[in-house]
Parts: sequence; structure tokens; C-alpha cells
Amino acid sequence: MTAPSAHMSAVTGTKINLVGLSREELEAELKSFGLPAFRARQLWHWMYHRGATSFDVMTTIARDMQAKLAERYTIGRPEMSRAQQSIDGTAKWLLKLADGNEIESVHIPEEDRGTLCVSSQVGCTLTCKFCHTGTQRLVRNLTAPEIVQQVLVARDKLGEWPAPPDGRLISNIVMMGMGEPLYNFDEVSKALKIVMDGEGIAISKRRITLSTAGVVPMMKRCGEEIGVNLAVSLHAVTDEIRDVIVPLNKKYPLAELIAACRAYPGANNARRITFEYVMLKGINDSPADARALVKLLRGIPAKINLIPFNAWPGAPYECSSDEAIQVFGDIVNAAGYASPVRTPRGRDILAACGQLKSLSEKKKRSERDAVAAS
Repeated sequence: MTAPSAHMSAVTGTKINLVGLSREELEAELKSFGLPAFRARQLWHWMYHRGATSFDVMTTIARDMQAKLAERYTIGRPEMSRAQQSIDGTAKWLLKLADGNEIESVHIPEEDRGTLCVSSQVGCTLTCKFCHTGTQRLVRNLTAPEIVQQVLVARDKLGEWPAPPDGRLISNIVMMGMGEPLYNFDEVSKALKIVMDGEGIAISKRRITLSTAGVVPMMKRCGEEIGVNLAVSLHAVTDEIRDVIVPLNKKYPLAELIAACRAYPGANNARRITFEYVMLKGINDSPADARALVKLLRGIPAKINLIPFNAWPGAPYECSSDEAIQVFGDIVNAAGYASPVRTPRGRDILAACGQLKSLSEKKKRSERDAVAAS
């Protein structure tokens, strides 16, 4: 399913939302309004470096010009339907989009970093059996503005404006929220280029990780065009098991996925591919699985994240025992691969890996068209 057009998604009422326009689009839009290119640079700075949500705070722009801009444009944010705080400091925000659909994003504070987990779809294209989000079918792709707005809202909530050069509360971004990013590549790419722009939010591509379940044809393009770190939701070492828990494997089996990982542009010992491996009791957690994993990834600059399964009401699996995870990790470590066990964060508010879900439902085409036209 495709996202709404850029023009449609940028319009709020009768005003055009400038958030999420590329530099070129912003310049073109302002030019159509009779304004020179330097105005676009000014607005970019105010929106993405200082976090302005209105034009009247833009002190480098004359008041009469502020008023004219406000008549035609807006610097919009989605409505926050709900904010939750975990006992471990993790925050989860449920955001309501202009069409009424909702998405979730999560902030995970740590001693040496702050990571924002960003969604790329309402619901998910995939139906991974261990993932709560996968039980919510795809409603639609997010637009670039809706992806960028998640970062802006997080910064608003954390009071992180203007964008600090060091010691950031949001230092890293992971495209690991709701959805499969590579099935919404164009909008994700556009959004991340805005996030990476050095004169705005300025988060380096080395601090951005995109997670995919293995959309093989798009992986090379991701490396070439965005250049961010790659994380692969692997979770099994045989096609037989992966076909069940990650059904996308039926389309792009392990041999094709691993070949694409070996060819990923920019992968080296300094920029390793991360393989996500959720630990499911009696499914994929045996010592034999660990040895097969080492063999499968041999020669790939890799790190393996072992993820204790985060259950939700009605989940079909159980988490592997601490002992099984320890034995598995020891085998992988002994083979020379870093295999940290990811500490579950935000479990008490269903904000941990694989637990995100909104109540949005897929609308009929006629309903979507009516919303777009309104």
C-alpha cells in the first residue's frame, strides 16, 4: 500500500505543513509564494535546529513576513493521544495522525546514549508470529512528514531544543518501530535525509539504524542511497523455522538474505551488520541453532543481538530460559561474534521490542479517499 501523496499529506486544513518537505521542495514552495531561497534556509534552521512550532518566534524574520507565512503555512505536529512512562525510564508515545490513525514511538534513555525508536507504517506489512505489531495488519505507509514529526515530538517532550552538539537525549535513531521500513523506502529515505541534515536535527548516519525482516531487493539501495547502519531481523537459522516465524522468508529465503547482507554497501569491521535474534523457548534456542548461526554468518562483519522474547496477552511463544540464552550466547561469543543480550526495556508499558501496536484499522478505499479530499 502506498502512502498518501506528499502534497496531500502536507496539507492541514487550508494551510500547507512545511514539516517533511525536502530542502528542494521547501525552496520550490516558498518560491511559488514569491520568496527567495534564503528564506528556506531560515525556516529550515528554525524548524529543525530550534524546534519552532510557529512563525512568530522566528526573530530573524520580520513580523509582517511572519504573519504572511502563518496565513499560508503551518509547522505541524501530530496530536499526542497518550504518553506512558516505564519504571525503567522508557517513554512510549501514541500519536494521532491527521487521518485519525495512530502510531507509536519509543524513547529509551541509557547512560551513554538516548535512542528513539521510530515507526514507518501504521500497522505492518509483515505477520511475524512473535511480534505484536505483526498481529495488526497494514493500514498504510507513513509519509516522510509523519516520520520526521516523530523525531520532532520526541524532542519537544524532552525539551531538547535547540539541537545540542553533544550529550543529546536523542543521540541515536532506530527504524524499528511499527512497520517494515524497506516496504516504504522512498518516504523513509526522504525523512532520514532530513534528520541527517547537518544544519538541522543533524543526527549522523552512523547513529541511525534501519531494521528489516529481509526485503532483499531493497537492501543494496538502502546502503547506497541512505548509508545508515543495517539491522536484520533474522530469528532463525533454517528456512523451515523462519518460514513460520518470519513469513517473508518464503519470498526471500535465507540464502538470498545472507547473500544480500554480504553485499551490503559499507559493511566492514567498523560498521558491522546487526542480526536480531529473538530467543523463543524450544523453537530456535538450542546449542545446535547457535552453532548453525555461527556457520551461516561466517565472514560477515556482524554483531548478534540476542533478544529475550517480550510476551504480550495471547502471545504464542515463551521466552527462552536464562540458562538457554547464556549457553547460546557463549557459543556465539566463542566464535568471535559479539552477542550481547538485549536488556528488555519498557515491558510494563508494552514498549519493548515487538510489543508496539495501535488500534488503527484498515479503512476501505472510499473512506481513505474521503479523508484525503477533506
